[in-house]
Amino acid sequence: MTTVRDLRSWKAEGKRFVMLTAYDFPTAQILDQAGIPVLLVGDSVANNALGYETTLPVTMDEMLHHCRAVARGARDALIVGDLPFLSYHVSVEDGIRNAGRFLKEGGAHAVKLERASTEGITSRALPTFSIELTEALTSRGIPVMGHVGLTPQSVHAMGGYRVQGRTEEAAARLADDALSMEKAGAFALVLEGIPTNLAREVTESLTIPTIGVGAGPHCDGQVLVINDLLGLNTDLPKFAKPYANLRTEITRAVREFASDVESGRFPDEEHSYH
Repeated sequence: MTTVRDLRSWKAEGKRFVMLTAYDFPTAQILDQAGIPVLLVGDSVANNALGYETTLPVTMDEMLHHCRAVARGARDALIVGDLPFLSYHVSVEDGIRNAGRFLKEGGAHAVKLERASTEGITSRALPTFSIELTEALTSRGIPVMGHVGLTPQSVHAMGGYRVQGRTEEAAARLADDALSMEKAGAFALVLEGIPTNLAREVTESLTIPTIGVGAGPHCDGQVLVINDLLGLNTDLPKFAKPYANLRTEITRAVREFASDVESGRFPDEEHSYH
């Protein structure tokens, strides 16, 4: 079984690895059997499985529902539960309680939390709750994966899904955020939507592994949303590469089934009881 120690070892060895999102039992089972070492039950379930426009509406109960399904399907992968919006922003106590629910009720082995975007925020008002919570969780034995850069839970504060860290000041702030998450005890860090050179600098400056999504090729690992990888979504971000076209294949299959039913070809003798 993959553990947080394995990810640190892979970083030291220079071994690149993969993380994929999973939201249900059959997908988790397939990915686990394919040898994917880390499965993220992302809050991206909101717009990839539940029909929400953003990740903001998804609740803890919805996240736990999907996390339990993934945990039942995976035997060897490290399962990371994504703390949803406002499940850890109000108080450290809320964050501890909800993170604990992922491990106790959801079957996850770790949690992920976003370091809110700090672009445009003065240093005096720099938010620290994600750092404090990371320290509190790790001190209680709950492994934490951090997330900096383009953080979807801050979509409105960022003015949309915008690449982060493009100015010298913003890049320095992001690098500081990454180092702060490492010092707080995070075992890995997602870098999303940042320039390639900045991702390389951050990756080289940390002892914990970085996992890139829209951050170029220099991260220690890469993550994609499974719906994007399989070609189920139609509106893909620039960084997402579909490796299959299941949307077309599913459409073909259901239309063929409908045609067979309408013509009387299905069910036939082979698919009937006698």
